[in-house]
Amino acid sequence: MTQAPVMIVGGGAAGLTTAAALKMEGIPSVILDKDSQVGGVWTRRYDRLHLHSVRKYSGLAYKEMPSDWPKYVPKDQFVEYLQDYARWFQLELVHDCEVQKVRQEGGNWLLTTSQGEVRAPVVVVATGHYGSAWMPDWEGKDQFSGKLMHSVDYRNPSGFAGKRVLVVGAGNSGAEIAADCAESGAASVALSVRTAPPVAPRDWLGTPVQVFGIALTPLPPGIADTIGKTLARLAIGDLTRYGMPPAAWQPFTAHRIPIIDVGLVKALKQGKVTIKPAVQRLLETEVEFVNGHREPFDVVIAATGFKTRLQELIEPTGLVNERGYPTYPSGEPTRYPGFYFMGYTESVRGHLYEANRDSKRLAKHVKQYLQERAWSASSTTAVS
Repeated sequence: MTQAPVMIVGGGAAGLTTAAALKMEGIPSVILDKDSQVGGVWTRRYDRLHLHSVRKYSGLAYKEMPSDWPKYVPKDQFVEYLQDYARWFQLELVHDCEVQKVRQEGGNWLLTTSQGEVRAPVVVVATGHYGSAWMPDWEGKDQFSGKLMHSVDYRNPSGFAGKRVLVVGAGNSGAEIAADCAESGAASVALSVRTAPPVAPRDWLGTPVQVFGIALTPLPPGIADTIGKTLARLAIGDLTRYGMPPAAWQPFTAHRIPIIDVGLVKALKQGKVTIKPAVQRLLETEVEFVNGHREPFDVVIAATGFKTRLQELIEPTGLVNERGYPTYPSGEPTRYPGFYFMGYTESVRGHLYEANRDSKRLAKHVKQYLQERAWSASSTTAVS
């Protein structure tokens, strides 16, 4: 395996922008990617998916997307951008290389991978939010006679025409999948909401909501949330009239992404999607909700999120919280010298926007660390 002072775990957008930012600082790195190609995860996402952030604010470090591309880039075009990005910067990637454990050994980091072991003075964990799909252990799920699937396996609504569909989980994937099914001939579509999120329009008065998010971020979070809530209400109206409970949290104070509406609001107002409470259990042909109501469904799609699996990956303690997310900000040093996270910043400014900024900051921290350590090429060794 190629030697380098920095090993990056994860070959998604966060890993790529990190490697490019490091290269611009004169620091070589190797990306260890469990996928077989750049952008592999995106190729497997559902067909209608577009970036929720605008093209102008979605490019990675030091390379914007082509200006003639759509305002909201479709997922396959984003894959093209990621692959071109890796070629442009001549990034070093090792594909089909799953990192199983990261631990300290002496003054270096030892990474155990499916292709052997490698040591380096610096490691950047950029595996992202989607380590493994999480399916709730609902009572009765084994006896449900309909189709039960996780959103990770959803591609399009073909085959669901005339079916009664329940989507469980009110995140962006759940909202978009519900709208997708409703627009494509499902007999009925329901969205199960356990904790109601805020809903924001993708654009308002010709301006992307992301631009409002960038403009409001410097304000105190409470004030920014109040302004954002008012703008959203003006743009989309009162969704409680259509069954959506009031939002249980707000984006700026919670540091979470709201639903960016790309069809759900219209479907709710047209009665094509109905809101249901949380799922209690599954029966043979029905779903029982926490309020005791039962309803028949042919298809249940669990848009219930993912686990990062960082607890299993990282051996040193104190780097991951009980939810499985980093305890240190992306792009910043941690309590362990030479260990960094990238790609975990959640904000209304957009994941890719933040990854671009975080990777440039991380590269400067790494450069300073390696200079203080007086790194040389001979200090990195690969072993098998």
